[in-house]
Amino acid sequence: MPSCGRGSCLPLLALVLVLFYCSVGSADAQRRARRSSPWRTLNGDAPVVVAKGGHSGLFPGYSQIAYNAAMQASLPGTLLWCDVQLTKDGLGICLPDVRMDNGTDIDEVFSNKGRSSYVVNGVPMTGHFPLDFDSAKLSQDVLALPGQPSLWLNFQYNMFYSQHNLSMRSYLLSLARTSVIDFVSSPEVSFLRGLAARFSRSKTQLVFRFLEADATEPSMNQTYDSLLKNLTFIKTFASGILVPRNYIWPVNASLYLQQPNTSVVLGAHKAGLKVFAADFANDNILAYDYNYNPISEYLHFVDNNDFSVDGILTDSPVTASEAIGIPMVISHHGASGVYPGCTDLAYQQAVDDGADYIDCPVQVTKDLVLICMNDVNLFKGTTVAKSPYTTRSSVIPELQSEQGVFTFNLTWKEIQQNLKRKLFLQISLPKIYRRQCGTYEHSHNIRSQIETPLLKYGVVRNPLKSNDGAFMTLTNFLTFAKDKSLSGILISIEDLQRPKIK
Repeated sequence: MPSCGRGSCLPLLALVLVLFYCSVGSADAQRRARRSSPWRTLNGDAPVVVAKGGHSGLFPGYSQIAYNAAMQASLPGTLLWCDVQLTKDGLGICLPDVRMDNGTDIDEVFSNKGRSSYVVNGVPMTGHFPLDFDSAKLSQDVLALPGQPSLWLNFQYNMFYSQHNLSMRSYLLSLARTSVIDFVSSPEVSFLRGLAARFSRSKTQLVFRFLEADATEPSMNQTYDSLLKNLTFIKTFASGILVPRNYIWPVNASLYLQQPNTSVVLGAHKAGLKVFAADFANDNILAYDYNYNPISEYLHFVDNNDFSVDGILTDSPVTASEAIGIPMVISHHGASGVYPGCTDLAYQQAVDDGADYIDCPVQVTKDLVLICMNDVNLFKGTTVAKSPYTTRSSVIPELQSEQGVFTFNLTWKEIQQNLKRKLFLQISLPKIYRRQCGTYEHSHNIRSQIETPLLKYGVVRNPLKSNDGAFMTLTNFLTFAKDKSLSGILISIEDLQRPKIK
């Protein structure tokens, strides 16, 4: 193959950049139109971020440092969430549970001293309960309620505290006289109904919190699933609902999203209720659809073609802020964690996911066709290692020290054979994935192959789609991008001085 010196390659680079800049103008207008469209929330406002215990995914939750981190690094207007518990003398403190054992170091401070057993909403529990301690005894170890302007108070156990002569209602009303409280939530119907008249003319919004579907709401003795079917009743005392995220996007046993999404958000919006989704954290187990990317999960809830939830309750408010704040998104070989990179499906998925720019790393074939390929070595991102073309492998020190089959070893027609979409040799996967994907068979055709950098740890990417999609020429890529709602495209070119092939 003839060598390509610097002088003969630079005109190619210039041509590509001209095509890029010519494509940007009309796409910018499309992007502005897309960004100016209203959110699909109840009122068209941007979804709010609710920081559960502050930035509790990074710092000790419900501490001053966690609340400060959430305020400093999250979107303006981020709400600080406090699960209110009451001490023996009636002071409200922020703790994640009715027991202090998980979330404080009380075991180290008091050891077994002060441990009690109670029945909480029908469930026997043992531990250190705030209601057994005066606030002065806890003041050095547990932070008292912060008086922040953007505040969400959750009252989870009103009936339990009432049984012990402590009134969450009285505490809330006393606090409301001196502090601005944006949201109040509870999973108990009777608690919110008792507050509805008091807060009807205030800015405080009441939100009914749904627990797991088969759990029983204590004041009405109905399951939360049955209450979900009567949203017009919820509307009589609340302006919104807070639901676990699986109420909206359920995940099946194979860790894929059930399609389509449920009608919870649209049904609640129809009833005039805001919808807030809960149980988000960066270290949650995520569906394969999200490609281990928590931002992708947030986008499924706030930026899809059907709806936007009105807010997100999360341990990781900074990540939620990144998703809702609409940063510039540049694809990496298209949506290369969902489909094999640089394929038609990967690029289409990137566009569907709202990417601002899609990228094409340009390589050249033996017959001088410019193509989009993630690497000049076809061992990366294709199944060429399981094809007869391995006989064309070689070592090219200017590129790499290992053996490779390079794009310029094959013609575009030879690479294009992946369009036959045959499956490739079975790879070693856990049993669950083999059950989903079936048994693979040998193929002499080059197929796209999803990159799986953590395969040795048993972490695979979207096994059902690991070989889907067709590669594209640069011309096909430019044609594809031309009428899409994009700000532009990114062309990358490496190894301009192509080595001589003997």
